[in-house]
Amino acid sequence: MKNRIIDVQNVKITISKEESDDYICITDIAKVKSNSARAADVVRNWLRNRGTLEYLSVWEQLYNPAFKVFESEHFKKQAGLLTFTPSVSEWIEKTNAAGLYVKRGKYGGTYAHKDIAFEFASAINPVFKLFLIKEFQRLKEEENNLRQMEWNAKRFLSKNNYLIQTDAVKNYIIPHRDLKKDPQWIAYAEEADIVNVALFGFTAKAWREMNPELAKKNNVRDFATIHELTVLSNLETHNAHMIREGKNKEERFEVLKEIAEYQLNILSTAEQIKMAETCDDRTLFQPVL
Repeated sequence: MKNRIIDVQNVKITISKEESDDYICITDIAKVKSNSARAADVVRNWLRNRGTLEYLSVWEQLYNPAFKVFESEHFKKQAGLLTFTPSVSEWIEKTNAAGLYVKRGKYGGTYAHKDIAFEFASAINPVFKLFLIKEFQRLKEEENNLRQMEWNAKRFLSKNNYLIQTDAVKNYIIPHRDLKKDPQWIAYAEEADIVNVALFGFTAKAWREMNPELAKKNNVRDFATIHELTVLSNLETHNAHMIREGKNKEERFEVLKEIAEYQLNILSTAEQIKMAETCDDRTLFQPVL
């Protein structure tokens, strides 16, 4: 996922998504206490503290089965010594820690799991920590609302357009079959899979077999992109129309496959053009220093 940036008391804080967890750039947080050039030193000094090492060790033992507890003890024994100046990279390498990581390049710095980042902020500035938590929660609420809207849109498109196709199957395919030998649900599944294979490249059954846990509460269409669902809507409409025309499955599949490839390419190209225009606009209005 793309990095997100929140503004906390005029300090830009970068948040990165790693798998299912949020990691916050504590180098950005450190700028509250020092300037950008010395922010890394603030993080290093924080890591020297025994209380910090105790907290990190307990967090890792709770959430990271691969954490090397024995190695972490060496760090804690040296805490407080003037010669003890550990780096985050050294801590990660020797203990196999997962709560911190170092990123290079753009948006570079030390990133910490949100639990650890809030603890770091508390050590730097307790008041700033409160504002950080408030802005972080606001961001998560916005993301949750957006996900809910997208999910509702997906389900609406999937369910309502599926009705168009199932109605066509009911009226134009099932009446011509021996329902005792060929139950209605088989006819529905076959028609759905014509569209699934044309769009996704695999059947719903194949997806369920590959994703047994997800399939308990979801289907493949729940994980489709907005572009795919838009094309899916069109494919189901086209399929229903071709069923009424009496075209066989092979003919319909070839047509649907061509439509899917063409429309996905059109939507993807349009999105790329929009992104390029947005970047050009941002460049155009950059202030001259």
